Amino acid sequence: MKQFARLPGIGPRTAERLAYFILQQSPEDALALSEAIQTVKSQIRNCKQCFNLSEQDLCEICRDERRDQSIICVVEQPGDLISLEETGLCNWVYHVLLGRLAPLEGVTPDNLTIDQLIKRVETGQVKEVVLATNPNMEGDGTALYISSLLSDTSVKVSRLARGLPSGGSIEYANKSILSDAIRGRTTLE
Repeated sequence: MKQFARLPGIGPRTAERLAYFILQQSPEDALALSEAIQTVKSQIRNCKQCFNLSEQDLCEICRDERRDQSIICVVEQPGDLISLEETGLCNWVYHVLLGRLAPLEGVTPDNLTIDQLIKRVETGQVKEVVLATNPNMEGDGTALYISSLLSDTSVKVSRLARGLPSGGSIEYANKSILSDAIRGRTTLE
């Protein structure tokens, strides 16, 4: 129960239920979970190019020759990459920062993969960097920092649009969401 309770989002009651669930499983099923954890920890690593999760030196996306290698989408975590990929709209490659700048928590540029991103851009093959960091103080600060590092290059730097969600209601949107929607408005075609 103590080990389950160490997982994010798992409180003492849920940890207890998980422990009892494992105890009720057959030895084969319970050990399959253990083996899966062991396999993940021993075989999954960060891609040497983009820092996504991978079983090989280069992840599946970096190896895909159909991808537009001239556009790099920068995300904070591998989970963000997965969410963007699920839209089916992304034909670019990625760069995973493995975090975001958070000086109050001791997370500085040296703790992230920003230097490796700059080296990728310096190859001259990159035309655009899409900053897809989270729309919060740390994500915005990280995007601003990266944008400033790229300001002297010929690379276009863009940011994912923000604002009202599809199907949302203006009446229930907060001031920040409405501000983003107003600033990020686009022309109808």
